[in-house]
Amino acid sequence: MVTRKIGEALRWVLYKIVHALAATGVEPNFLTFLGLVINIVAAYLFAKGRFPAAGGVMILAGLFDMVDGRVARAQGRVTKFGAYFDSVIDRYSDVGLYFGLLIYYASVNRFRYAVLVGVAMAGSVMVSYARARAESLIPECKAGFFERPERIVLLIIGALSNKMAPALWLLAIGPNITVIHRIVHTWREAKAGHFVEVVPVTAPETTSSKPQETAALESTTRAATPEGGENLVPGVAVPQRGSGH
Repeated sequence: MVTRKIGEALRWVLYKIVHALAATGVEPNFLTFLGLVINIVAAYLFAKGRFPAAGGVMILAGLFDMVDGRVARAQGRVTKFGAYFDSVIDRYSDVGLYFGLLIYYASVNRFRYAVLVGVAMAGSVMVSYARARAESLIPECKAGFFERPERIVLLIIGALSNKMAPALWLLAIGPNITVIHRIVHTWREAKAGHFVEVVPVTAPETTSSKPQETAALESTTRAATPEGGENLVPGVAVPQRGSGH
């Protein structure tokens, strides 16, 4: 009961934020980019070892990540490019956050945690790539659990609690297991023959740039063609029936 009330309150707040932003006419792609800028601030705080502050800034960045698509829908400005741009910016945000952690652990000579961050970063990128590449072959690939929302929430929890080590272990292992799940899922779908239908693109028919000359040529050809239907070479006389030659 309490959880449901909290969820309804949060949805109401999000609704008000979305409609307030939509009323300003702000470009949704600008909100997406602003989320990246805020995540860069969080990455800087990670690099300085200020984990709780970085977690708080990540929550603010996550707010922009939640509202950009909703604002686009409220304004009727949903585009395929917008979805593409959002996906690319999300990858930069993720890598930036991990780079901040990598700089911190390298600066304090914690080699093992620096390696963990590197593995977590690779898993973060490969989860998205494994899905994108699979869906160029099969209809859908959403296997596994550690998608971006789960990874971001786990990173925020680790930062706010100042317990980053357990979060990094989970982020290093979980996403890479998800990649394996997606590889296996794609293999099974491909083996079953469930491929994306590819529609061949045909070149448009070319039209003559000189329609009058084309019509005149066709008229000349018809005039030089006897009733038998054989096309004659231009300039050669056509013998008439019954001429006696």
